[in-house]
Amino acid sequence: MTQTREAFEARLRQIGAERYHDLHPFHHRLHGGDCTPDQVRAWVINRYYYQHSIPMKDAAFMSRVEDPDLRRAWRSRIEDHDGTDTNEGGIRRWLRLAKAVGLDRDYVASCEGVLPATKFAVDAYVRFVRDKTLLEAVAASLTELFAPAIHANRIEGLLKNYDFADDSSLSYFRNRLREAPKDVAFGLKWVLDHADTQEKQDAAAKALIFKTDVLWSQLDALWGAYVEPARVPPGAWLPGEGLADARAA
Repeated sequence: MTQTREAFEARLRQIGAERYHDLHPFHHRLHGGDCTPDQVRAWVINRYYYQHSIPMKDAAFMSRVEDPDLRRAWRSRIEDHDGTDTNEGGIRRWLRLAKAVGLDRDYVASCEGVLPATKFAVDAYVRFVRDKTLLEAVAASLTELFAPAIHANRIEGLLKNYDFADDSSLSYFRNRLREAPKDVAFGLKWVLDHADTQEKQDAAAKALIFKTDVLWSQLDALWGAYVEPARVPPGAWLPGEGLADARAA
């Protein structure tokens, strides 16, 4: 039976309450100040691969959209990450965080040393958005419903526990607190408007679950490679590599 608009929204929000990656032990460790400098660096390196792939995901989505109103609303997401003449963009802000934790910006931007599991997960998300229905693609983006809380907790935890944290290094998260609400308001309304059958509602819910799995699996990979017992796979970043001081020497 097709759910009411209110019931379906509650179903989507419950997915986040149960499956969003703010529940992952790596985030508890990071926000609580329990990560070593190298664990923070590993997180920054691997999360960059996700950040730099988001505009490509959005471009793949827009290439299939025939509705100019939807394209017009969606393209700001690319600008938020890639930047404009007046907005430096999320990718550059993330590289500023990389520099603050002692990494060479060019090394991080090269995506050398990214964990294989991170690549598999992020690339799967890009393919999902490229190949699935527009409804599923938009629904997958609705993890943004749950992002403001994790950004606020991250800002508080990093400022409290790490010397590198300041307004400059954390500017990515502060800007997402402003940018994400407009994106999620549009995306949520679009999904609620277009998921008008049980089949479509089920597909949208599964798409959102898939996206939470993408985010969770990235943290699982970090935990397995860099926490305990640490097992860094061949080709992935090793502590001591890609440091700003090392590149300058």
